[in-house]
Amino acid sequence: QEKRRIARAALDHLPAAGSVLLDAGSTVGKLAEMFPGDRPLTVFTNTLPAALALVTRPNLTVYALGGRLRGRTLATVEGWATQALAEVNVDVAFLGTNAISVERGLTTPDPAEAAVKRLMLGCARQRILLADSSKAGRISLCQHASLSDIDILITDTGLSAADAAAIRAAGPLVEQA
Repeated sequence: QEKRRIARAALDHLPAAGSVLLDAGSTVGKLAEMFPGDRPLTVFTNTLPAALALVTRPNLTVYALGGRLRGRTLATVEGWATQALAEVNVDVAFLGTNAISVERGLTTPDPAEAAVKRLMLGCARQRILLADSSKAGRISLCQHASLSDIDILITDTGLSAADAAAIRAAGPLVEQA
């Protein structure tokens, strides 16, 4: 339920027209399931489930980033994905992560996926992290962003007031859905 509330809140940040980037991850996947087809948007994604969920929606032009497909997350990584991201500029990127730490930033267990996530930051005018509160205070293997790289964190109401304040102090706005 938390992930659905986070995804629903993320819908308020979609542009009326323009371009969007969807990262891999279960919460971003919920956003793809709810994504409207009521406006002209170009959507780039590195995950097959999101591409398949969006391709039949009216008014959307969907681009699946190429690359090696990771079995665990169904995200594309490495050369082709990184080459495509070097050429893309989007209005909003909706990003996922495995762990959030004030000290170590955003981390994930796979180095190739971390590299793609880092490139996604540079593609977007606005960067929005979708992550449930269970990820706060955790650290995974590979850093892919600092909290100051993120404009908005949309999370659930389970995030403690102390964690929310510490994250805000590190840079992003915090919205609790």
